[in-house]
Amino acid sequence: MALSRTDKEQIIKELAELFESSKMTVVANYEGMTVAQMQAFRRKAEETGSTIKVVKNRLVIKALEGDDRLKDVDKSLLNNMLLYVFNDQDEVAGPQTVKSFVKEAEAPLEFIGGITVEGEFMPAEDVSRLADLPSKSELIAGVVNILQSPAKNVVSAVNGKLPAVLQAIEASKS
Repeated sequence: MALSRTDKEQIIKELAELFESSKMTVVANYEGMTVAQMQAFRRKAEETGSTIKVVKNRLVIKALEGDDRLKDVDKSLLNNMLLYVFNDQDEVAGPQTVKSFVKEAEAPLEFIGGITVEGEFMPAEDVSRLADLPSKSELIAGVVNILQSPAKNVVSAVNGKLPAVLQAIEASKS
């Protein structure tokens, strides 16, 4: 069933909003995926706060061209059967979702690239490397752990040595 002009305009508007709010948009080829795999992928994406859109590439191009920040994005690779993974919370969540789903379900998803918030088209290799990074919450937890480490070490040292120091002081008094 063909989409009406108003339906297309609505889709372009929705895509423009997703591009505007997304920290990283992953572009992936989904050719060969079954309907069951696509449904499972959508569920996994929802768990990570990502949104999956499968739309005609020319509508995506129209949405990109309508945004001053994204109008210069390289659109030459936006052809074939592509899906778009948007995430407005974490830059690495989208790439990680795709990569982990490919491992779990052995799905034929392939990175084509990514569109950054600055309006640059990131090559597939860079998106794949981004997927290997820890998530934002994992990085924050690591930094907090590093910052707490010296205080924990001091407390451990005081707790471990304090009884011995108190015994030595008591022994010297008597």
